[in-house]
Amino acid sequence: MTTNPTDVEDRPGPPATRTTDKGLRGGSVGLAAAVALGLSSVAPAYSIAVTLGLVTLTVGQLAPAALLLGFVPILLTAFAFRELNREMPDCGTGFVWTTRAFGPSVGWLANGRVPQMATQLAMAALARVGASYLLDLLGLTGLADSEAAVAVTALLLLAGATATAHRGLRLAASVQYVMLGLQLFALLGFGVAAFLRPGAEAPSPAWLDPLGFADFGSFAEAVLLCLFIYWGWDALITANEETRDGSRVSGQAAVISTLILLGSYLFTAFAAIGYAGTGDTGIGLGNPDSAGDVLATLAPPVLGTALAKVMQLAVCVSAVSALLTSLVSSSRGALSMSAHGALPAAFARIHPRHRTPGFGTVFFGTATAALLVLLTLLPGAFLGDAILCVGLLIACYYGTTALTCVWYFRSRLRDSPRDLLLRGVLPLLGGLAMLAAFVRSAVDMYDPGYGSTSFHGVGGVFLLGVGSIATGALAMLAARTRFGRFFRDGRTAVTRLTVTED
Repeated sequence: MTTNPTDVEDRPGPPATRTTDKGLRGGSVGLAAAVALGLSSVAPAYSIAVTLGLVTLTVGQLAPAALLLGFVPILLTAFAFRELNREMPDCGTGFVWTTRAFGPSVGWLANGRVPQMATQLAMAALARVGASYLLDLLGLTGLADSEAAVAVTALLLLAGATATAHRGLRLAASVQYVMLGLQLFALLGFGVAAFLRPGAEAPSPAWLDPLGFADFGSFAEAVLLCLFIYWGWDALITANEETRDGSRVSGQAAVISTLILLGSYLFTAFAAIGYAGTGDTGIGLGNPDSAGDVLATLAPPVLGTALAKVMQLAVCVSAVSALLTSLVSSSRGALSMSAHGALPAAFARIHPRHRTPGFGTVFFGTATAALLVLLTLLPGAFLGDAILCVGLLIACYYGTTALTCVWYFRSRLRDSPRDLLLRGVLPLLGGLAMLAAFVRSAVDMYDPGYGSTSFHGVGGVFLLGVGSIATGALAMLAARTRFGRFFRDGRTAVTRLTVTED
């Protein structure tokens, strides 16, 4: 094996111990940084703030049970990611794995285009959320209520995140340590303070009763909401070629990050329900007027006005942090697709100094900015429905990845009980659960009363979700004419060696 001089650090210190043939700098981060990237991409403070109230509206005190049950398919899917990453450590993750298992068309669409669309919609929303919270935090309430001011601030935050992602994974990971630390500290402080408040109810085992749901409809709706708040941890695996011992460490980080998420979410939910209850008036978590951001309602009485600003800052930072990690993961996914001949060669361009996919990072930052402007110009209801349809896309590509694991390892499932369990049974259950969530989501979203828009009796969220997948299919047909070699020989293309050692 040889070392390319351009793969060596551009600053004093030992050279990277591992490089890749895609040009990324290997060995940039370790287990802790990978976990931080995974947690940050989920935006835990923001996710629990905007979802816990909606779950409580649906199932009341059983919100913790919904959080726990919604976590099960996520954990099962994480095992699939871990096993596939051990076999094929590539920054293209699901795209490469699904192409190997089911062929180039399924790989390009289900684990290439669909995740990109979901991530871009989420990034546009995250930028707006971060901007709105920041303006409000600075006391600029008038500007926070202005669509134009929020959009301009969001574009500035997006530009800053793009510049940070462009500079390299080490810088991004260092920034994430700070932002993630603030989020977890704020959630921990809120939870402890809520538990210690006079009159707070002690957590009850009944809140975790999986058999306590009144009907299947409310149970399914609550679990689907919970799937959304766990989404994003897989972004850390796109950094596997830049992670020390990435074939092993990235998979470990995926499982660890999901477990940390579960713990922090359950702790916050127990504290919030114990303090505020689930009533539909006042500060109760079942109040529809405050369900969209329960932490904004509960933080002042629990922490006091001054410390409530820290919680507000944590939610703001949470959104920006997820925005940054999404840029990192999107550009690396496109890099892999380009390296394997499935996207234009420009996406495989590596910055000569920072060793990052420079073109891809700027492209996704710019594309998200354009989408953000478009969504700002459209009616506000359209933006909300565009965000709701992301759940359909998540279930699609998570489910496909889990089933990819089962199919790819099918001939080895009898090798050991471990292989049967971790590469067969658990991923299969996770994949079936995700596909069930996809079908259930599609059925619910078809209702014109779901979301805020409809067209000829069909829910706007359904049209946006299914329309996004259909648009991806049309893009794939166009790509087949330009990248014919990949679509003819895709399985062969993604078997090329992608890791070299110095």
